[in-house]
Amino acid sequence: MPTKMLHIPTAAGQADAFAAYPDRGERFPGVLMYADGFGIRPVLREMARELAGHGYYVLVPNVFHRHGPAPVIELPEYIDEESRPAVFARLMPLIEAHTVERTLSDADAYLGFLTTRPEVAAGPVAVTGYCIGGLLATRTAAAHPGRVAALAAFHAPVEADGPGAFAGITAQVHFGHAESDLTPEALDRLNQDLHAAGVAHTSEIYPDTVHGFTMSDTDAFDPTGLQHHWDRLLPLLDRALADS
Repeated sequence: MPTKMLHIPTAAGQADAFAAYPDRGERFPGVLMYADGFGIRPVLREMARELAGHGYYVLVPNVFHRHGPAPVIELPEYIDEESRPAVFARLMPLIEAHTVERTLSDADAYLGFLTTRPEVAAGPVAVTGYCIGGLLATRTAAAHPGRVAALAAFHAPVEADGPGAFAGITAQVHFGHAESDLTPEALDRLNQDLHAAGVAHTSEIYPDTVHGFTMSDTDAFDPTGLQHHWDRLLPLLDRALADS
């Protein structure tokens, strides 16, 4: 499978990115994949390749490119309870500096770059994200209703911008929540907000999961939760991008 490291022109300079796509000499629907806060690393590249193997061109940008190329911070091979405090001490300033304005400016650049790749088919794309990347994906879909046909976010603070942030979304949506992140009552409120905004969605708590459950290089990893994520994500993309 072809993979590339690319550079995306943005208003703030070049953003490095990882891309994966099938080696079939065709054009494929585009997927913009936002990494979790730990960024582009082997597990994200593997997930991008996995998704690309189902017939998609997957672009994973370094969302913290203003602070340098990925990896922006040094990471252990395995992120566990012992290493997590030091990692987050370096990571949180980057997350806090990544404002809505930066998100939307970058999203314009990412989508423009993705949709002009010669391997990407014409038409709308999908956005997906993990942890903070799920919030960035949600903001991207809301800001680009004509360009984003599917939105998926996993163990992500999708409600962080308030219920009004869902108003612009026309994509088909799936939110997969960690059991440790959301109570059933909070899930009900979130789903009511999505319904009030007219968003076609599924939104559920994945049983027995904690925040970060899709990431196999952390102690939060849950293989059943990861498979549940693929079981929700792949049909969503197939429906939304086939319909577009």
